[in-house]
Amino acid sequence: MHLDPLTLFGLAAMTLMVIFYALENRGPIYVLLFAGTCVASGVYGFLQGAWPFTLLESVFTVVALLRWWKLIRERPAP
Repeated sequence: MHLDPLTLFGLAAMTLMVIFYALENRGPIYVLLFAGTCVASGVYGFLQGAWPFTLLESVFTVVALLRWWKLIRERPAP
């Protein structure tokens, strides 16, 4: 089986997205990393020509960034 670079990029983006989603309870950094991998997944979808997937990943990105912003604002000062 041959995987082209775009497919490998998509596989990496989606794998990391699932991992960071599972780790979100551990801290705001994982929420931010999840948002970043949503962007990467959206880029993959766009490059594949799957624009509905890109739109959905854009929504996930915005929601994750809002969650991250809320978490860092609510965090007590050290």
